[in-house]
Amino acid sequence: MPESPLVRKYEESGALIAGGTSGVGLATALGFAAAGVPRMVLVGRDAERGSAARQTVLDQYPDVEVAFVAADATDEAAVERVVAAAHEAMGSIDICVSSTTTAYKPELLHRTPASSFADILTGQALPPMLLTRAVLPLMQAQGGGSIVNIASDAAKVPTPGESVLGAAMAAIVMFSRVAAVEAKRNGVRVNAVTPSLINGTRTADNVLSDGFSRSLFEKAAKQAHLGVAEPDDLASLIVFLGGPASARLTGQTLSVNGGISAF
Repeated sequence: MPESPLVRKYEESGALIAGGTSGVGLATALGFAAAGVPRMVLVGRDAERGSAARQTVLDQYPDVEVAFVAADATDEAAVERVVAAAHEAMGSIDICVSSTTTAYKPELLHRTPASSFADILTGQALPPMLLTRAVLPLMQAQGGGSIVNIASDAAKVPTPGESVLGAAMAAIVMFSRVAAVEAKRNGVRVNAVTPSLINGTRTADNVLSDGFSRSLFEKAAKQAHLGVAEPDDLASLIVFLGGPASARLTGQTLSVNGGISAF
């Protein structure tokens, strides 16, 4: 029998959350703090928003050691620097969540400039890939860990206006599945979460602002008979995936969308 993987309790874990300054990322940080995670590092581009997010966690959970590091998660060197700093500060990275997003707004393919393809693909797909690659050796060396990458239902559902974005999301999903297969022998779990519309986020405000995008997502919201997802809905699942109760769950892609689709 292979050696049992290292599965730490929440109270023994350190969490790194990219995109942890707002929306789902911040809700996830609060969820981990509520679950007992004592150490976490939040990563984002905006220092002011990062400082506010850190204070939000501390206001509710003053005993948590929480730091913010400003970085562009599409920059390989920056990601390596952040992971090294987080590992040194926390002593271990047991949970890694990638919740980064871009300001992309859905549009029909013939109206989407080809010159924007590269930015959409790299801006959305590259951060979870770089982060996973950077933390994986550390988790392998310690014998376990949990990586959660957030994509979207565009990875699984052919949606008008999301051709290039869907390609990026599908890349995250397949990347995560292959990483899960490779990493399982070292006790590392890798899963993907695929939301659709999420209330109360900057992305929702953006896609619902006007035009084709607004029409698309207003129709989608009407299919969410269980209710349009909130950041806390995603955070609850991510906290579960990061903790010991999901010790035998890896390589999965889980949707939280209120019933908008079933795949």
